[in-house]
This record gives sequence, structure tokens and C-alpha cells, in this order.
Amino acid sequence: MAEFIEEDLSGSRFADADLSDCEFRRVNLRRALIHGAGMDGVVMRGVELVDVRIDGFIRNLSIDGVDVTAYVSAELDKRDPDRVKLRPTDAAGFREAWAVVERRWDETVERARGFPPEQLHESVDGEWSFIETLRHLVFATDAWVRRGILGDPAPWDPLDLPWDQMPDTPGIPRNRQVRPSLDEVLALRRDRMDGVRTLIDSLTDESLAADTEPVEGPGWPPSRSFPVKECLGVVLNEEWSHRQFAERDLDVLQAQRPDAQPDV
Repeated sequence: MAEFIEEDLSGSRFADADLSDCEFRRVNLRRALIHGAGMDGVVMRGVELVDVRIDGFIRNLSIDGVDVTAYVSAELDKRDPDRVKLRPTDAAGFREAWAVVERRWDETVERARGFPPEQLHESVDGEWSFIETLRHLVFATDAWVRRGILGDPAPWDPLDLPWDQMPDTPGIPRNRQVRPSLDEVLALRRDRMDGVRTLIDSLTDESLAADTEPVEGPGWPPSRSFPVKECLGVVLNEEWSHRQFAERDLDVLQAQRPDAQPDV
């Protein structure tokens, strides 16, 4: 086990590193950026948390002995009532949820069209650009709907973009250098969204409760059976979360533009 005692590691970068079961005592983590990290079971005692921002999947988070998860979820639901509709339990609920996804993404895309094309390829704080976000959602649909539910072993388009931490997998593209236009990506995205709409329109409570047939060959998700409800739930979560991230980053990009209006 490596030990770093009275060492200056400021500015260090840890990527694809296993830090599980590590101990941090009397360390300075100010301005640290933690991205795409698994933090299950982390315990922090005697810490100072000021001006901290946490974005991600959070469950069973206790602060000073109080589980704040339910409070945060309720507050988010109050701020955006559409969020409640993204937790469907039956076929009709999934149709309503997908209608919300389509409507909200139409609004976000319309907003993005007002940006210079080069800004839509710009990363904010190391996150995906707007174009890359759309490409990742194409991948999510290809993975969980076209492969997972419909059984196509290799549904990938060359513009598909898996998540960064996914191991290289034969047949799955991962090109971060290509710079397609917004219209090019939207044409591909519309094809995939129309496919989801067709599937959900034909959904019944019985088919929603069924399991998928395992798909042979390498790819994502793995070659095993999944509940149809789980597959569609993953797609809904990806659509909702990444639209929020996209809006957040468009806010930053808009503030950087020379014609940005100051807050009143």
C-alpha cells in the first residue's frame, strides 16, 4: 500500500485509478474536481464543505445524521413537475414520459440553434459538448432499445459515443475527434427517437413487464436478459439527465458570448 505523508500532490491527476479503501486524513481537497467516480460507502467526518456542488446519482446521503435524499428529490420535483412524470410504472406512464422527453428536447435544441456552430463543439469544465451529448444519447438508444429490447447485436452508427469510462469493445465506435454538424447529428437522433416512439406507442403493461431475450456477441448491454421496463428506464434517465447537463452548459456558453446580457 502506497503512503503519501506530508507530500505536496496539488495539481495531480488520477484517471482510471483504484482508490477504494483509501484513507485521507488532514488533507487539502480544496477546488478538487471529481468526475465519473464511484463513491458508494464513502464516510467523511470532521470535514469542511463550503461552496460544494454535487451532480449525480445520489441515494442514502446523510448529513449530520439526517438523510437528505428525500428532501432533495422532493425539492427537485417541486421545481420541475415534469420530473415526476419520468418515473412511470405502466405503459401509459411511459408514453407520457416520452412525450415530456420529446417536448423538452425540442425546446433545448431550438435554444442551441441560436449558438454559433463552433460553440456546440465546445466543452464546459471537461464535460461533453452539446454535439457529443446528442451523440451519446444515440448510443444509449442503440444500446438499450435497438440492442437490448429489439435484439440487434450491432446497432451502432459511426457517430455513437459511449461513456468515457467504458472499456473499448469490438465493433462499438468511439470517435471523439469527429465534428459533425448539428443537423447531421439531429437527423440521426430523430431516427432513433422515432424508433423509441414507435416502440412505446405499441407498449402494453404485459410487454413492459416482460424480459428481453439475451443478445449474442460483444456489445452493451451485456449478453443477458433484462426487464423491458429497466431498459426503457435507463433511456428515460439518460434523456432527462443529459438534457439538464446540456442546459447547464449552454448557460455557461451563453454567459461567455460578447453579446451576453448582464443579470438584472
